[in-house]
Amino acid sequence: MYQSITANDLEQDLKKASHNILDVRDADAFVEGHIPDAINIPINELPEKLASLDKEKPYTIICYAGGRSERASQFLAAEGFDVTNVMGGMGAFHGIVTK
Repeated sequence: MYQSITANDLEQDLKKASHNILDVRDADAFVEGHIPDAINIPINELPEKLASLDKEKPYTIICYAGGRSERASQFLAAEGFDVTNVMGGMGAFHGIVTK
């Protein structure tokens, strides 16, 4: 089981607290713009890179529109991670860093 928040809620919350942001878009999209300090693991690489994530940390999962992050959240929650899916994704998020 996992929680969901809107991109707007995340933006407001990032002003108050840090999050472990996991961006599951492909590397090219990540380079074009991402949330500061986010880590990038494309969704298709997630199973093989699972060991690089810390089960003791909560993760906030984001993609472009919310579909891939929802699938990633389901997968990670089933693996025992504490995750929150960002509905609306980067398409709705405004506080990004660009190259």
